[in-house]
Amino acid sequence: MDARFLGIPELAEVPSVAVVIDVMRACTVAAWAFGQGAEKIVLAGSLDEALALKDRHPNWVALKDGAPAPGFDMVNSPGLLRSIDLGGRTVVQKTTAGTVGALAVKDASLVLCAGFVVAEATARLLRTRGCDSVTFVVTGEDGRADEDLACAQYIARRATEAGRTDAAEFLRRAGESRAATELTEGVRRGAHPDDVALCLELDRFPFAMVATSEDSLMVLRPYAVPSPADGASAHSPVAFGARRHG
Repeated sequence: MDARFLGIPELAEVPSVAVVIDVMRACTVAAWAFGQGAEKIVLAGSLDEALALKDRHPNWVALKDGAPAPGFDMVNSPGLLRSIDLGGRTVVQKTTAGTVGALAVKDASLVLCAGFVVAEATARLLRTRGCDSVTFVVTGEDGRADEDLACAQYIARRATEAGRTDAAEFLRRAGESRAATELTEGVRRGAHPDDVALCLELDRFPFAMVATSEDSLMVLRPYAVPSPADGASAHSPVAFGARRHG
């Protein structure tokens, strides 16, 4: 597999397959939202768009980076999100890097969003699809965020190697990154003390996350990626959480 690792400003052309990486914290939060029962996540291009979507759909749940703000229900923190029941809900997410990266490659034939929490499922989907060329979008710090680069490199290696790749060094780099330090020291607002640990929880969820265009919106959904021995479709949406809300 030919893997490229690019920051958002370096995306000069539309890739065929794109894996958007935002470990701390947008993609981790998205995975937790699905784990808490969310049906889909709409990736908003701006705060105003997120609020407008919320106004049109009062039952949707809007979240953003940073401190709480009027009109938004939650902030972009896995530690704060993990206790919230999102069964059957639609989440609108607007973040500084992760959603921007996904929208930057929205015209790719396959767009995945990933972090360490869905690393193996993401790598397995790339293997299942037989992806020869993959662009990993390193969203943080204009492509220099080591937690995102480490995760991207780990997934790329997992997608090409038959044996299991040791994740220890990749997780160490992410844990020592600037983003991890800022979250630990409270520099970033809207954070929970457990956020870094939750972002580094390898393969916490068994699904990949696929973004597609639906009614002019970029929509993220969880996709089950069974092992070849399971004999099931590798493109099956999955649902989590028993309780549904109108």
